Amino acid sequence: MSADLILMADRIHTMSGDRTPTAIATTGGVITAIGDRDDVRAWRGPRTEVIDLGAATITPGLVDGHFHPVMGIGLTRGVDLSSVRTLAGLKEALRAADVAPGGWLEGWGLDPNAFEGAPITHAPLVDAVGPEVPVFLLLFDAHSALVSPKALTMAGIDGPRPFASGASVVCDAGRVPTGHLLELEALDLVRALLPDDAPAERRARLSDLMRRMAACGLTAANAMDFEDDSLDLFRALEDDGDLPIRWRFAPFVMPGAGRDGLDAVVAQQSLSGRRWRVEGAKFMIDGTIDGGTAWLDEPDTHGESTACFWPDPRDYASAAGFLAARGVPLVTHAIGDAGIRFVLDTYESLSSPASALPHGASRVPHGASRVPHGASRVPHRVEHLETMPSELIGRFAALDVTASMQPTHCTGYTRADHTDNWSTRLGKRRADRAFRARDLRDRGARLALGSDWPIAPFDPRAILAAARLRRPAGEPGTAPVLPEQALTARMALEGYTTEAAAAAGLSGESGRLLPGHRADLTVFGLDPLTAAPDEFAGSPVLLTVVDGRIAHRSG
Repeated sequence: MSADLILMADRIHTMSGDRTPTAIATTGGVITAIGDRDDVRAWRGPRTEVIDLGAATITPGLVDGHFHPVMGIGLTRGVDLSSVRTLAGLKEALRAADVAPGGWLEGWGLDPNAFEGAPITHAPLVDAVGPEVPVFLLLFDAHSALVSPKALTMAGIDGPRPFASGASVVCDAGRVPTGHLLELEALDLVRALLPDDAPAERRARLSDLMRRMAACGLTAANAMDFEDDSLDLFRALEDDGDLPIRWRFAPFVMPGAGRDGLDAVVAQQSLSGRRWRVEGAKFMIDGTIDGGTAWLDEPDTHGESTACFWPDPRDYASAAGFLAARGVPLVTHAIGDAGIRFVLDTYESLSSPASALPHGASRVPHGASRVPHGASRVPHRVEHLETMPSELIGRFAALDVTASMQPTHCTGYTRADHTDNWSTRLGKRRADRAFRARDLRDRGARLALGSDWPIAPFDPRAILAAARLRRPAGEPGTAPVLPEQALTARMALEGYTTEAAAAAGLSGESGRLLPGHRADLTVFGLDPLTAAPDEFAGSPVLLTVVDGRIAHRSG
């Protein structure tokens, strides 16, 4: 059978063995031959598309380990505040915003470091636009927001509120809300008042997002939510044609979900399309260090970050056990040391007697049965892993748990001298054991890399560079953050290819360029294994191929 597509390039990194071929053929969505340019004549037929890419480099298709596509198109509305660095800059950006009379002023991506050590309150919002404009600004972590007095009044928020999760309405000493809202339940009090985007606009924004992802070399991503209109959006887009990106979704499981909520997540595991499927469940064991809602062994320097996101951590363990017993792979956001430890203890307990469980975790809902972790082909995962003592590092490999990290969370929001908000909250000892990507790899852990978009930009070229440099790409004057945690070029590329495939239980069909594997490929103008990281961050993406079809072609 002749090939559908043949690509030739000076370097093809198969990520399997030392040989570097120069030609690859795909047929029917799979790789059918790998060899050299001299072999191409035997593979081609009258309808074969043949492209010689010259000095380019072909790699397995890149996979983002952590993404929020549907949530993200809703969160990235209004003014992009991600470049704001000072209070003066924040006020200037808000004054320049184009807001309809009586409408909301929305913004996203605000870094708390912009407050320059001052309390995060709505005072700058009032200074910028006055007291009568309803303002909703999402902070960069998407776990907190800053809203104006008018927005608080419209939402009926006039003091503290109880929540099922670790959310809170921040109040001053007089119990008056400051405008700072922490975690999703608190944010939703105001977010529920924001105008909805029209379905056609949401489809257009999601479609544009995927085109931009493909243009950066991404062929797949792990979506850490499947809420709201996700099903409708993806079905509608696939009705119009093939998606340029493959997706794996893990629906949220929130505190208080109950048996009905867990059964619904199990039922969702049967949902799929041509290039998307639901496979997993997403938990959060804590919040963020910047917001004071992480779960640490000891309080941060503000006396915060001491509690689990779940009011009773045993309920998390019970819900995790219920889903794991039904073959659902688990994904848990865990940022603080206490949270990471509890998640690992819970995962370890899933095939253990009840006596070995974390305290109270044997309270599995009626009807559940304990099964070995291997019941799912997909390993359980822990996301983010921001501060972690050494005794936890080796447990990832020992438990066959995937470590999923986002290098630009470190390089974009922390500083080598620990003067940033994240580091000052933790203190030097805990900031010195942060984002330990190299330690995890050296101890044999499976390490998947990604962006956490829209929390950080998704361009994998910049993320691969940051993983090696421990500073932002293109900023050679910036001191690296804990440079001993830098990954090698190959380790970084593996985090987007072979490690990503293993994290999805797909090592036998993806992540390497081998006959019989998926025909998902990324073509760079520069070689990610030999080019200087700063230079590679600007490498052109010449071609992105998904399922043997061109999803992006440069120029």
